[in-house]
Amino acid sequence: MGDRYSDLVINEVITYIHEHIYDPLPLSRLSSYAGYSPYHFTRIFKEKIGLSPLYYVSSLKLEKAKDLLLHTNFSVRDIGMEIGQQSLGTFTTRFTKRIGVTPSKFRNSALEAGEHFDKLRTINHWSLPLLKTNQDLIVKGTVSAEVPFQGIILIGLFPKPIPEGLPLYGTLLSSLGDFCFTDVKPGIYYMMATSVSWEMKAKDFLLPYTTLRAKLKEPIIVKPYSTVPHQHVILRKPRLDDPPILVSLPLLMNRFFNRVVKK
Repeated sequence: MGDRYSDLVINEVITYIHEHIYDPLPLSRLSSYAGYSPYHFTRIFKEKIGLSPLYYVSSLKLEKAKDLLLHTNFSVRDIGMEIGQQSLGTFTTRFTKRIGVTPSKFRNSALEAGEHFDKLRTINHWSLPLLKTNQDLIVKGTVSAEVPFQGIILIGLFPKPIPEGLPLYGTLLSSLGDFCFTDVKPGIYYMMATSVSWEMKAKDFLLPYTTLRAKLKEPIIVKPYSTVPHQHVILRKPRLDDPPILVSLPLLMNRFFNRVVKK
């Protein structure tokens, strides 16, 4: 009963965060709304979401900044102020670190993203060569989907349980099916995936609110001389408690495009 109640509380808090995303949302305000002490609230929030409350809030604010960059003529400075950043420099630094490109470049990336996507559509199917490698440093698995899907899949291993920046290991798949990461350094990784259906326009994946996505519940632990189990990744529709997709999908496309074309 306790777990079920705390899940309901966290869902209510997440709804509250979405509704007040342009307000200051310190931990004291969120924990008070939840009816828990800051310590207890932080613990149950992180257990359910995988991120601390304030990291989650800052992630949603950056997602709002992406939206404002694409859909308004506000200056980059004003957008930073809108989401609570006090200086242009701080906003630009945080945005660039967690999205992978500067705010200005993101704002101007729709045309380039559309061109890359059109090129991938013309190739339609590709595969990347598998290199001979150390078998105990391989992470492989299969991607399926809960609903019919045709398009490209972006899957990666991230250092945190949120898709932001560039994955430590990542690739594009031309269809549902098998994937493989080679020469993965020993460590702890979070596997996440999202998708871009062929019908989408550039802004649909620059702001991937509705894209199918997947996130494994448990981190993947890579150890020397130990085989990682086969991973089963299921793409599904977004849920309220999903962390926002901050990774720049066009940046990933650009990064892998030359490898894909050369194959």
